Amino acid sequence: MSIRVMIVDDSAVVRQVLQQQLDRNRDIEIIATAPDPIFALEKLKSIWPDVLIVDIEMPRMDGLTFLRQIMATRPTPVIICSTLTEAGADITLQALSAGAFAIITKPKTGLRDYIVDSSEDLASVVREAAAARMDRMRTAAPTARAAVQKGEPLARPKLTADEILAAPSGNMNVPMTEKFIAIGCSTGGTQALEVVLTALPRTSPGIVVVQHMPEQFTRSFASRLNTLSQIEVKEAETGDRIMPGRALIAPGGKHLLAKRSGAQYYAEVMDGPLVSRHRPSVDVLFRSVAKSAGQNAIGIIMTGMGDDGARGMKEMHEAGCKTYAQDEQSCVVFGMPKEAIKLGGVDEVVSLDEIPRLITAVSRRQLGQLP
Repeated sequence: MSIRVMIVDDSAVVRQVLQQQLDRNRDIEIIATAPDPIFALEKLKSIWPDVLIVDIEMPRMDGLTFLRQIMATRPTPVIICSTLTEAGADITLQALSAGAFAIITKPKTGLRDYIVDSSEDLASVVREAAAARMDRMRTAAPTARAAVQKGEPLARPKLTADEILAAPSGNMNVPMTEKFIAIGCSTGGTQALEVVLTALPRTSPGIVVVQHMPEQFTRSFASRLNTLSQIEVKEAETGDRIMPGRALIAPGGKHLLAKRSGAQYYAEVMDGPLVSRHRPSVDVLFRSVAKSAGQNAIGIIMTGMGDDGARGMKEMHEAGCKTYAQDEQSCVVFGMPKEAIKLGGVDEVVSLDEIPRLITAVSRRQLGQLP
């Protein structure tokens, strides 16, 4: 059966081009379009799609209010199409909090060409949304609950972390230091990160995170988590120390690497091409951790579509890092963990609720409270 999609956008151009591009996929059917949520609600009385694609700024009713009505009436995967602006970041994060499956960013100019170039990306997100389990989205979460997708077209070669830094050479045998945690996630990851980070004590080990997000969004996301967590959560900047009680979130549109200086580790933020079709890329972060930290780091790959992070996690595993993957039962999308497991880079598969306890146990061992 085809995936039934409804498009709600006040721009006739956007509706037309989205429909043209998605109609090229045999497994996707556009069953209706609407210029605003009021028209959409009328159509929803007689037909209900598998996936909704919704703009945020629309007349008569905004997309956020419409989204909340959908989630209260009949929870359905909703993909938000949002213009990439700093002012709109808080609104789109509210959309994630309200239950949006994903955010697709769109430019203010060159919109038609952008949608055409990104059609493969959009179709992939629609398929993942249709396959996602909405009951795994925790309704009690007060902040972001699904991954924000990058706003760059997929129609380009899929590059590896070799574009950023050379591969590690097996077990690195680096001198022992305090351990830190490297986390990678995508779709469903914003909610999963909230579950993990808000459960950690101030004494938890340092954490570096790649969550697939476009620029403008990560600063607001980190700020929200910082207000909810005992630990400090901030958007990473070059030179930031990776230290106990702090989590550094990769900036959208930049790669995040972990580097060593003496017995300490710090963040390096850099430009570069998309790796595994993402920037920031989990593969880049994990490879940098494998090269600089070896046994001093722990890798965790969580919910997300695609395979970014799978190769990097295997490199961490081969360099002596302990590695974990979130289990299928607690993932919104079991793509990234599944690929990492298939490559043989995962030591143990754990539920989302177990991850905070694993991280806390690391800090207790470093303090001599556990064997």
